Amino acid sequence: LVELAQSGGGSVQTGRSLRLSCTASRYSKAMGWFRQTQDKEREGVATIYSDTYIPGGSDTFYSDSVKDRFTISRDDTGNTVYLQMNSLKPEDTGMYYCAASPFYTDFVRFLNARGFFSWGQGTQVTVSS
Repeated sequence: LVELAQSGGGSVQTGRSLRLSCTASRYSKAMGWFRQTQDKEREGVATIYSDTYIPGGSDTFYSDSVKDRFTISRDDTGNTVYLQMNSLKPEDTGMYYCAASPFYTDFVRFLNARGFFSWGQGTQVTVSS
């Protein structure tokens, strides 16, 4: 398993921005961000899959609730993935988890946690109105 170290998060007001970071102990082709609240199951927020055959190097996938507001990216080494969160809303509040997988499955495309095998420790994001 890959070790994942998360950073970022915090408390902000509606409309503000935050950036989460996650650094993996070794490269994983697929990485993603998931979030969970007490009254909901863990849901996929954004995933990224990188491979040499992909134009531009990576494909990204987003949940409808964050599309056009959040951006997932990775650094040049590929070991660190970011989640830039803009125009935050109270419903974005939750514990955010970074995840990694060594390969692609449709679970990555459909933001399904079953496609990921390593998980970060979680970081809290709180958005107040």
